[in-house]
Amino acid sequence: MHSRGSCPWWPSAARRVTVFLSFLLWAWPLLASSAPLTLQQATQRALKRAPLLDARRAGVTAANEERARAGALPDPVLTVGIDNLPVTGGNAFDFAADEMTMQRIGVRQDIPARAKREAQRTLADRRIDEAGARQRADALAVQRATADAWIDLWAARQAIDALTRLHEQAELAAKIAKARVAAGASPDDALAAQAAVLDLDNRTEEAVATHEAARAALARWVGDGDADPTGTPDFDRLPVADDRLLAEIDRAGDLLPLDAQVETAAAAVDAARAERHPDWSIAASYGRRAGERSDMVTVEVGIGLPLFTRTRQDHGIAAREADYDAALADREDRRRELTASIRAALALWHGLQRQVALYEHQMLPVARDRSMLALAAYRAGGPLQPWLDARRDELAAQLAHAQQLGELGRAWAALAYLLPSETQP
Repeated sequence: MHSRGSCPWWPSAARRVTVFLSFLLWAWPLLASSAPLTLQQATQRALKRAPLLDARRAGVTAANEERARAGALPDPVLTVGIDNLPVTGGNAFDFAADEMTMQRIGVRQDIPARAKREAQRTLADRRIDEAGARQRADALAVQRATADAWIDLWAARQAIDALTRLHEQAELAAKIAKARVAAGASPDDALAAQAAVLDLDNRTEEAVATHEAARAALARWVGDGDADPTGTPDFDRLPVADDRLLAEIDRAGDLLPLDAQVETAAAAVDAARAERHPDWSIAASYGRRAGERSDMVTVEVGIGLPLFTRTRQDHGIAAREADYDAALADREDRRRELTASIRAALALWHGLQRQVALYEHQMLPVARDRSMLALAAYRAGGPLQPWLDARRDELAAQLAHAQQLGELGRAWAALAYLLPSETQP
């Protein structure tokens, strides 16, 4: 019979227990003291705290400020001068020598063509729309990224919970092995059971590290470093029906800025065409003459002469029309790409749904039953190897299931946050 003092594996087991308890003391505050945060709360908090959206809101404000001055008349021009001053002869630079010499002060106002000013206002309106579209698109992108980070954290927690449950079973097997060694059995089973527990310890540490990395990624969006996911979202149902995602693809967040860019390019074409219209100007000046001579008033009206449109304005119009064609092509290219990605995402989401259901309803129950039966047989005096094999298979199934849950959630988020105003889980 082996005594505790003579058993070769007992000291390492004691150290293992000490290490595991120390690990729990370190990990428990990280896992248990966090503030609960649902997926919906996370996305709403991100919308309020994301600096990217602050930047987009500032962009909308800037566009509105630009609109306030679009189409306004330019500032008037103050003019001063001297008219008809002799510069040669005996009366050179004599202000009183010639009756036409006068000191003049006046003001001139340039008046761009009405069509130009209307085009400027329209272009400013389209730029407001473009800034707003970027804001809405980035809001969806922030929600999607926040959801991905939350789901990664939630899936990591599922893995930790599964490992914790398996650890209890492994500890029981280790205790049975110890009892058998104390009764005179070979220590081989005890060493194998100890190795199984150590393997779980190692995998748990890895899962906790993944959990904390995911928490840091979520804090990038919600601004809370100790948020802990709570609740189980329904990843089997989208906010909108599958067919609507493709039918209403033109409302997708990724296309909103491109739609606005097309409209802005169209407004720029109109602004370029308005350059063909002539500008006006009006000026008035007051001239003061020396001596008893009468002062004089001058009024002047000017009009631009766009006589060389083929070498000037027409080139500008052609350039803006090319920009418009480019914007249309970019939008169509992105629309086709998005259509393909939505179809692929739907196929992936449906496939992951089936895989997760298969694991939850068949593979995991079978793996758990097999492991429990093998452990019961070992307690009744049977061999340890069947339990080790069953434990290994159950461990692989549990970790694969946790990974698939994360993949299912991310596939769901890629589809759930496509359309604006219908993005709440």
